[in-house]
Amino acid sequence: MTGMLVRKSLRDVRTPLIVVALLLAGFECLWCKITERIAGELVPLLQQAPNDILGVLFQGPGQILRTLIGGERINLARAMDVLSIGYVHPLVQTLLCIWAIGRAGGAITGEIDRGTMELLLAQPVPRSRVVLAQLCVDLITIPILCLSLWVGTLLGAWLVSPIAPRAMASPLPVRLPAPQRPVSPEQLALDPLACGPALLNAAALLFAVSGYTLWLSARGRFRGRVLGIAVLLTLLQFLVNVIGQLWDVVGPLRPFTVFYYYQPQEMILSRDWFARPAVWLSLGVLVGVGTAGYFMALRVFCRRDLPAPL
Repeated sequence: MTGMLVRKSLRDVRTPLIVVALLLAGFECLWCKITERIAGELVPLLQQAPNDILGVLFQGPGQILRTLIGGERINLARAMDVLSIGYVHPLVQTLLCIWAIGRAGGAITGEIDRGTMELLLAQPVPRSRVVLAQLCVDLITIPILCLSLWVGTLLGAWLVSPIAPRAMASPLPVRLPAPQRPVSPEQLALDPLACGPALLNAAALLFAVSGYTLWLSARGRFRGRVLGIAVLLTLLQFLVNVIGQLWDVVGPLRPFTVFYYYQPQEMILSRDWFARPAVWLSLGVLVGVGTAGYFMALRVFCRRDLPAPL
């Protein structure tokens, strides 16, 4: 019976799954082209006057841009650092959250809202099987979405490699000195295989958002209301995480958001990421939030009274 529930849920989400997977893969492929353009034109300029260029890019409102791309640890003079921005881009995080909220938000409440949950539970199906089926759907769809990110990166890197430096007019109102040293091949090299470990962090974020959204879904009555609450909760977490990096007063609240633990760049740019406790702590917190959400959804759904369909 669990297998039938899983197949039904997969049929319901197959079209959105294909669309989101294609969007993620397409964006990562496009970001490789953007990386090739940025690295090819910006790296030679940074070789001449790095402080002046970065001062123009990140002064004033540019501080928000620096926060969104990964902070001060990102070196724009390296193509791999620019490539890693594609995994923390707000559009990518938005697509991942839209999928997690949309699927989990309608997993239980959607059936109740349509009046099909009463028909389903009229069969000899324990309520725990309904939640278990949603977990199985996550275990199938989340790897597909994460692999679509990687496939887009692999395809894009294959299309744009090798990156060649190009001359570009300086945006500064001063005459730049001659380059202190030539651009090294390592600065322009792309290694899409290094992005593979970051898929673990993306999968953990999807699972965390899906977990607490499923808990809201198990408590709710109307699908639209559950989706609204989940979107508001996720948006508040994103804003707190971003503003907390710019404003010290909000900074202590960042660890209470799931986006604080979404740090795929650490896994992409660090060859020894597996030896860093902070990486495993981030993964553990995200997986823990998702697991807690599923347990709470199971407890609430098994104990609640289902309203009659309107």
